[in-house]
Amino acid sequence: MARYGKEHKEATRQRIIETAGRRFKKDGLDRSGVATLMADAGLTNGAFYAHFDSKDDLVATVVGDQLRRQASEFGTLPGGRAGLEVFVREYLSPAHRDHPDVGCPSAALLDEVGRCTGATKKAYTAGAKAILDEIGTRLAPEDPESARGTALMLFTMLVGSMQLARALSDKKLSNAVLEEGIRSAQAILDAGTT
Repeated sequence: MARYGKEHKEATRQRIIETAGRRFKKDGLDRSGVATLMADAGLTNGAFYAHFDSKDDLVATVVGDQLRRQASEFGTLPGGRAGLEVFVREYLSPAHRDHPDVGCPSAALLDEVGRCTGATKKAYTAGAKAILDEIGTRLAPEDPESARGTALMLFTMLVGSMQLARALSDKKLSNAVLEEGIRSAQAILDAGTT
């Protein structure tokens, strides 16, 4: 039986992380079993333990990976406040609301992360800090820490607005939540950059 090299193992691990990220955000952490996650990655259940010690290990890894990716996406936005305005509009869009599997892990998983192990909370905290740092740097490039309160307010408002918009069965009301969220974010940005 041929053994795979280190690169193959790492590529397989990354495939599991990526497909699990989409599944977790779509169905939730508790509703995503190892068998389903491995099937999504095109692998058997037995292959799981070659990459992760437990489902909790996978959850912590995926949460950290998802938030690192989200923080790195700030690099694709225009600089400064203009980039934050683009971020807000994309974040509070109907497309993001309707496709949680490819969106923000916070809006999709925050309630479940709060009930997770310490490793998952640690991974989430590190990722959230990276996002807050990106927002703060855009608000106050010379002193990002001075904008920490505004960054917290903006990010928590965006996440909460998206969670509420997704929970509503009334599409008109859901759209209103997104639109009001954009107006509120604009007010936060105006107050935070004056």
